[in-house]
Amino acid sequence: MSEPAIAIAGGGIAGLSAALLLARAGFPVRVFERAERFSEVGAGLQLSPNAGRILDHLGLGPALDAVAVRPEAIEMRGLQSGRLIVALPLAAAARRHGAPYRLLHRADLLAILLEAAGADPNIAISAGAPITAVSETAEGVRFSAGANPERADILIGADGVRSALRRLVGGGPAEPTGRTAWRATIAAEAAPADLPLDRVTVYLGDRSHVVVYPIRSGSAVNVVAIIEEDWQGEGWAEPGDTSVILSRLRGAAAELEALIGAVDGWTRWCLCGVDPGGPWQRGRIALVGDACHAMLPFLAQGAAMAIEDAAVLTRMLLRPGLPVEVALARYVTERRPRATRVAQAARQSGAIYHMSPLAAPFRDATMRTLGGERLLARYDWLYGWKQGG
Repeated sequence: MSEPAIAIAGGGIAGLSAALLLARAGFPVRVFERAERFSEVGAGLQLSPNAGRILDHLGLGPALDAVAVRPEAIEMRGLQSGRLIVALPLAAAARRHGAPYRLLHRADLLAILLEAAGADPNIAISAGAPITAVSETAEGVRFSAGANPERADILIGADGVRSALRRLVGGGPAEPTGRTAWRATIAAEAAPADLPLDRVTVYLGDRSHVVVYPIRSGSAVNVVAIIEEDWQGEGWAEPGDTSVILSRLRGAAAELEALIGAVDGWTRWCLCGVDPGGPWQRGRIALVGDACHAMLPFLAQGAAMAIEDAAVLTRMLLRPGLPVEVALARYVTERRPRATRVAQAARQSGAIYHMSPLAAPFRDATMRTLGGERLLARYDWLYGWKQGG
């Protein structure tokens, strides 16, 4: 008996990761991307060992390393003082977990996934093909992809935080979190000369923080400022008014101020969340990634959780003798507790990062007392994740 034919809504990191894992397991897969061309908005991302080992298993490690940076540490610093609070030794943790921690541009990761998917005979890819008019039948799932009627045995929603398929399984809209991400990239030579290009630097401020790290083999620098505000724009990369971010980060340490001054333009993104306790599946339709558990980026786990989802979904569909609906339900049962824990940990990190000036000295003293190794070891449950049987 042939393997079930699988359709995937969404050709981003979640959708292409799922396509590759499913295709390598022998499933025929079709990816339908609503945009006319495949592109990744945003800028940098952090790919931690829990996701990196999955992509390495797919044979993508060399391609990733050709465009990524492996950071030595995460440094926590005061936004205004610039003083070091604590350094978390990422390189040592990567060795402990048996997979690297990588920094790279989202577009570079997407290009690697797209090239691998295009070379796989089990994967067909269509752009400009939004999935609509979905209905389940005794034979599977029927839908329209663009103007074309289609069917599949399984439909996977990898269509992001504003997922259309989430509504089909009974989920509600994504909810604004009251935070926005301001993002920019600059050439490394335009950055301050003393900016370290071998680590992630996190500047902690009052209801705000800034994350800085190298991407594209160290030739560019990614800058992300997370601030608390009520702006609720719907675009992924709307132009940001530079005066707004300059006002919010006024009084920043000299090196951070110089870095911000080197930015030629910002994009702005309203950070929305999706409750992981909501519905992920109905019959032969299931969700992966941000479509079912979009979370705050304070642990840099958005892409990693999507990649983990795809790996577990594939494993469940390979279980012999399981009806499709049961396999998808078991995927949800296994993944929901972890996604919930990661989302909660991200919210807790956000509360810690954005402490008021009154509470910040106590936070900083606690971090220094614990030390970087102990602080990082508290996330062994996150970075050390491996699939079960």
